[in-house]
Amino acid sequence: MAEKPVAPSASPDPFELKMASFSLPVMRLLAVDLETLLLHLGNRIERAPDFFRNTPIVIDLTAVNQAKAPIDLPQLVKMLRGYGLLPVGVSGANTDQALAAQSIELAVLRDGAGRRPRPAEEPPAGQAVALPNGRRLQTVASNSPPPPAPPAFTLITKPVRSGQRIYAEGGDLSIVAPVSSGAELMADGNIHVYGPLRGRALAGMRGNTEARIFCQDLQAELISIAGHYRVSEGIPNELRGVPVQVFLDQQILRIERL
Repeated sequence: MAEKPVAPSASPDPFELKMASFSLPVMRLLAVDLETLLLHLGNRIERAPDFFRNTPIVIDLTAVNQAKAPIDLPQLVKMLRGYGLLPVGVSGANTDQALAAQSIELAVLRDGAGRRPRPAEEPPAGQAVALPNGRRLQTVASNSPPPPAPPAFTLITKPVRSGQRIYAEGGDLSIVAPVSSGAELMADGNIHVYGPLRGRALAGMRGNTEARIFCQDLQAELISIAGHYRVSEGIPNELRGVPVQVFLDQQILRIERL
């Protein structure tokens, strides 16, 4: 009697797809004069060459489009790559700019892409609602509990090592341990570090200009509030290794000793 062939065992998938969030520098263009842009960019890179080297960056075209100023996008991208930056996409692009970006293999990022439409606002309980046939419907309060609020505070009690990324979504982040060089802290609110702060710390990730960074020992590679940043080379020596707070004052990033 002939044996039945044995079906091969199913092999595991060679990859998986999942969503992830990354913090990327955004270059918000305010003018289209590439020579002026080249000069200012060169000055910044000279002050912090390691920060800009091989750094992915998104080009925000919103402001120049509001001013209806034309921009040579391929030439701009070529210029940025010449400085070691890696443009990965554009935001705020019009139709022509989107086509130009796609032709040079840049992603076109749109605010709110992939989000579900916001549902219509429901009337308060007890309020009469007009129906198409002229009748009125009395609403009643729902017995279902409200959705839980997002966490407002994230506490980390173990050392944050090089390569680790921690994001406190919707609130503050508190670290009661050392933060190593190469680590990255992010929070929509404030960041508190009760120990040495090395690596990067980015507060106000969603544009909260009132966010602050507090630490007992400032040795950071980068600090940022709502997108306004300063790299280690821009931190005065007298503010290193001491307790400080970092905040925005009239859109200027300030570091103050505690």
